[in-house]
Amino acid sequence: METAPFDWGPRIQRGPLFIGILNVTPDSFSDGGRFLDPGAAVAQARDLAGKGAGLLDVGAESTRPGAAAIPPAEEWARLEPVLAALRTGLPGVPVSLDTRHATVAERGLAAGVAVLNDVTGFSDPAMLELAKASGCGLIAMRSRRVEGRLWMPDYGGEGPAEDALACEELAALRDGLLRAGIAPERILLDPGFGFGTTFLEDAALWRGLATLPRRLGWPVEAFCLGISRKRFLAWRAGTPELPPAQRDGLSAEAHAEASALGYRIFRTHHLQA
Repeated sequence: METAPFDWGPRIQRGPLFIGILNVTPDSFSDGGRFLDPGAAVAQARDLAGKGAGLLDVGAESTRPGAAAIPPAEEWARLEPVLAALRTGLPGVPVSLDTRHATVAERGLAAGVAVLNDVTGFSDPAMLELAKASGCGLIAMRSRRVEGRLWMPDYGGEGPAEDALACEELAALRDGLLRAGIAPERILLDPGFGFGTTFLEDAALWRGLATLPRRLGWPVEAFCLGISRKRFLAWRAGTPELPPAQRDGLSAEAHAEASALGYRIFRTHHLQA
């Protein structure tokens, strides 16, 4: 039976949409190893959903600075039992799959995921073709790669104190998806804080959020901000050594700032009851 293409619009009509992050990895920057077990993953998913998460974003490959890539087979081996447990334990909560591998994404769609979240912005032709054919929701993130690998510069190093390059990269993602014939209602753009950027660049990108939708010609409600627990928050607060798990208050403040500008969709590790 054919289903209608995914549309983000109805999901934010009643207020902001918080996408709960569920890392089933041993090495994610924030909570690596805590939710590898399917039972622990479902318990965390229940907590996130109970506190207001309208979608769960499940990922099995860490993209923290310096993380090693893993084979798609290993990624799927981590995902398969967790997706099955979520389908049984939380059948009413849609799932987003955080992957950059087309073989994993295809299996995830067959397992019932509603959204594909690609940190490489569907730059792989196989991922783009799958996105085009599936009708699922899409989260396309801006990032930078060198020789096929995610590039993470010295965060405290030098970098431009403006966001022109990031805007160009986001525009390229948008144009690639639209040229492929994908309906804009299916697409969220993620600025990709911390992915190939220095603190100065992230600070400029954050300052530029007020005008970013106009500059890109893209609705403010069609962005997804993944700022939760990011090092940018600790750096701008003057506490760069603050551990990720202690940045939830800073994350909430950032979400409130962006909400005041009209942003509606946020990926987050933690929600207050």
